[in-house]
Amino acid sequence: MSELLDRIDRLNEIGIALSAESDTPKLLELIMMGAKSLTHADGGSLYFLQEAVLSFEIISNDSLDIQMGGTSGNEIVFPDIPLVVDGNENHGNVVTHCVLSGQTINIADAYNEDGFDFSGTRKFDSNTGYRTQSMLTFPLKDHEQEIIGVLQLINARDIESGEVIAFSAIDQQLAESLASQAAVALTQRRLISELQVLFESFIRMIASAIDDKSPYTGGHCRRIPVLTMLLAEATHQTEVGPLKSFKITDKDRYELETAAWLHDCGKVVTPEYVMDKSTKLETIYDRIHALEARFEILRRDAEIEYLRACMNDAEGRSEDELSRDFEQQCQRLQQDFEFLGKANIGGEFMRDEDIARVQRLAQLQWSDAAGQHRPLLTDDEVVNLSIQRGTLNDAERKVINNHIVATIKMLESLPFPKNLQNVPEYAGGHHEKMDGSGYPRGLRRDEMSVQARIMAIADIFEALTASDRPYKKGKKLSECLKIMGFMKQDDHIDPDIFDIFIRERVYLDYAEEFLDPEQIDEIDEALIPGFSGRA
Repeated sequence: MSELLDRIDRLNEIGIALSAESDTPKLLELIMMGAKSLTHADGGSLYFLQEAVLSFEIISNDSLDIQMGGTSGNEIVFPDIPLVVDGNENHGNVVTHCVLSGQTINIADAYNEDGFDFSGTRKFDSNTGYRTQSMLTFPLKDHEQEIIGVLQLINARDIESGEVIAFSAIDQQLAESLASQAAVALTQRRLISELQVLFESFIRMIASAIDDKSPYTGGHCRRIPVLTMLLAEATHQTEVGPLKSFKITDKDRYELETAAWLHDCGKVVTPEYVMDKSTKLETIYDRIHALEARFEILRRDAEIEYLRACMNDAEGRSEDELSRDFEQQCQRLQQDFEFLGKANIGGEFMRDEDIARVQRLAQLQWSDAAGQHRPLLTDDEVVNLSIQRGTLNDAERKVINNHIVATIKMLESLPFPKNLQNVPEYAGGHHEKMDGSGYPRGLRRDEMSVQARIMAIADIFEALTASDRPYKKGKKLSECLKIMGFMKQDDHIDPDIFDIFIRERVYLDYAEEFLDPEQIDEIDEALIPGFSGRA
């Protein structure tokens, strides 16, 4: 009775350990070692059932000093065992019969047991000098009573003499009880793993959908996690400077990478006509072509006036003089259109005098098909052509900037588990600036986590180097680092993280994988504004 109570206590201890273990290989070893301990078995095998095939997951034998699978690092060389052979159920094998029947099989002596094919067992014994005798084989059933695997124990031993004996009824009951707990633990671990895979696939699907939504930002959501983790790892490993105490665990890495994948999820609400606006006049189409037609009308009207003047000898002017004036007028129209066409691209900064020229041109008149006089440029066209940087006007810029507000709302509405609680904060801070002039919350440096500040630098560098934007080419490395150096001096990005970015050459690791070769030029770190230099 004392021994039985000890074994029950041991069963409880094993059950508690199984429920606490999250590492699958260690969990398998706990099951195997626990079952052997409870039944005083010399060896055993654990199988998983997948698609009508039993595959070895762990093999253990004390007498032969064999440990395969689990955390042993030793590969299992034995082949899988099919439940069906030549179209017939495989009842000749003990473990497959256990699955097919759903019953525990207790064999006192394999060499004196009829009904099963033990040729493989005898071959193993012959090769190793072992003597397989007693067997206890039982199914592992999940919460829905579906068989997920099989546990087979070999050669129960008498506690006192050490001789091989049959597995007792108590051994069987204890083993079956352990099997029930083990199946629950394995199912739980499998469900958690499957949910994690589903979750990760889902966030990558969102990121891919956002990248695919716009041909001009394709790859951004896939590149940011790579750059973020490169910089986070460099910060983790730094041994000098104010951030030398910053350390991250594997759980921290998983949380940050998740945030990086989701940092732009709010772009799903951003209209394509804004996200894909490649020129200042683009809406459903680029209105520069409508403007070109108006200039052509002005040119034709000028030509008509010129021909009429030639026919009527207007004001006594010579034909050469009229022709010269007509050519000059056509040349001015051509220059004005080329100016507006260049302004429409948005590749250069619009000076105040350029904006004034746009406004003057807007005062020109053209006649439509009904003979009505209309301004050459509409008010909306004037607003858009007067954009000083890029292709977005103020209203459109607000729409674009709103994606981060949408991102924060979306992420804060999700019931993230404890290990992902910081995802909204990390992802929602990548447009903030250290001086509080960023958006959407105007956070200052001391109000942001290191991870959020890392993501801000990653997002800026990716945007500067990206070669898939509609209004610019990907900049060279030296130019990008110069711009970011000025941003450090202006207190827009974290100075300590930027120094690590340069000092550890994170920019180069990223560039070699993602940038075009012509973008990677020679870097003189001494010329980078604000860089503190090497320790």
